[in-house]
Amino acid sequence: MTWLPLLLADRSPCLRRLVLRDLMGRPPEDPELRELEGHVEGDPLAAELVAAQNPDGSWSLPALGNAGGEIQRTATALARLGLLGLPAAHPAIRRGADYLFSQQREDGAWPLPEARREGEEREGYSLIPLQTAIPLRGLAAAGYAEDPRSERAYDWLCAQRLEDGAWPTGIASGVYGGVAGYRRLAHSRWGCRSNTTGALLCLALHPTRRHGPEARRALDLLLGRETREAYALGYEVARLLGAEPVRGLLTTFARFDLALLAWLCARTGAGTGDPRVAALVADLRAMQGPYGLWEYAARPQASRWVTLDLLRSLNTIDAEGEWIGTEPRTPFAPYRHERPRY
Repeated sequence: MTWLPLLLADRSPCLRRLVLRDLMGRPPEDPELRELEGHVEGDPLAAELVAAQNPDGSWSLPALGNAGGEIQRTATALARLGLLGLPAAHPAIRRGADYLFSQQREDGAWPLPEARREGEEREGYSLIPLQTAIPLRGLAAAGYAEDPRSERAYDWLCAQRLEDGAWPTGIASGVYGGVAGYRRLAHSRWGCRSNTTGALLCLALHPTRRHGPEARRALDLLLGRETREAYALGYEVARLLGAEPVRGLLTTFARFDLALLAWLCARTGAGTGDPRVAALVADLRAMQGPYGLWEYAARPQASRWVTLDLLRSLNTIDAEGEWIGTEPRTPFAPYRHERPRY
């Protein structure tokens, strides 16, 4: 375990605590673990974010999101605090959750961010699944997945599924929105990979829904993308930590992050009996560096967090993975290359 001393040498008490708890299996009464728990709130990653919270519980930092206003930024902040391991009872998390719930509609969804520019005549979307998936993901990551208000949001989100199990780009003027090539799913006509990923993230954070048919069908479709973009490995963890900016709405999950896919496999119970999962695990282990770390080259400061995330996912897949998908392995290309006529 060459990675162990490197992770435990990190300056972040949040990271060291999670290593002891999740990778080394230390019990709650372990003295070293209890000592680190007393330093979690003082970790700059958490303390600076908590200090930036508005009096109403929201966050306004532009770095937390540029497309969904305070709702998206607050959701991102809650997801970061959840990643760091702060409990749901923490005052900052509780205030942030209260703010998000105060913006929730009666049908369980959150309002769609205004995307049209002033003076623009075209009609915009009336519904985009990510309008609810983003705030719900933040709440679920912070420990509010089973709150009755979150359950209403889950019900709304599941009601937007297509018949093939994917989530669409959205609905505009009563019809499904087009799917750009980089967001295509190999086995869905109208399914959007970005919206499907966002919805699946929410399901994967729920203690019971993560093993349900909706979650497993969505993962089955995502596994149909047989590509290995090594440059994006760990992007989602780096973004949650603030090392990468949060941009866009439909483009939220534009990058195909293999670490995120492995996390989804681990959370939904997918096992290496599925050849696609087995290939993913083999490729991830081949990307591991000589000292046991997975390097996030664009922002090296996130490498240890990416390594923690991947080790937890791979350990879970090896120990608990049993579900096998049904979609065939299909070569995937985001855009068609038409043969020239002449």
